[in-house]
Amino acid sequence: MGIALDRLEADPVLATLAQLRARIGARFPERGLYSVSGELVELAERVAQSSVQNRNRLHVVRIVSRVVIVVVAALTLVALGFAVRSAAMEGPEHDVEWLSLVESGVNDLVFAAVAIWFLYTVPERLRRSETLALLHELRSLAHIIDMHQLNKDPERLRASFTPTAVSPAMDLTSEELEHYLDYCSELLSLVGKTAALCAEESRDAVVLDTVSTIETLTIGMSRKVWQKITVLNEVRRSAG
Repeated sequence: MGIALDRLEADPVLATLAQLRARIGARFPERGLYSVSGELVELAERVAQSSVQNRNRLHVVRIVSRVVIVVVAALTLVALGFAVRSAAMEGPEHDVEWLSLVESGVNDLVFAAVAIWFLYTVPERLRRSETLALLHELRSLAHIIDMHQLNKDPERLRASFTPTAVSPAMDLTSEELEHYLDYCSELLSLVGKTAALCAEESRDAVVLDTVSTIETLTIGMSRKVWQKITVLNEVRRSAG
């Protein structure tokens, strides 16, 4: 199967996630980061499945909503036609009564327009609700990944570092810490890619804005991780 060059496909993202999870498991099978990678794989699979399911279900919902729109429009036109005919044949004798009749007709048109607009936007609102729920889980997972790297401070590997009684224990070597931080950065990047999969099936402004927010969030978190990797390399050079 060829890879599309004009859109982000789910299969390469899932394959990359599975490979990253295997790499994390090979080095840190007992750490929470491995469990988090499994949660991200499961969530990415749900995003991919949701895209296919939504496409099929929303196609049906869209057809039904369009049929109902036609029925509502037809009933409104028929009702207005009967009202105009009745008014022409047995119309009110005074101008005030004509004004009341016109006002009633305008109200009917407004209500019909509101109903048509509601039916027209039903498919997109259904997709938005489900997609935003998935994006909320992705945002939460990004913060969980960030928590895993939060206390992994390479400064504590310096020979001159003096810990306090409440300093977190550093149970990683400099090489292990580099791999750990690198995995955190890759996981954050793939959270952003998984969020971008949601945008491939939607043109909803709210969804696109939420995806952009998550991508900005993960980029900022990843930047902090790479700052730590830079410090770690400096610690290594000073120790050598």
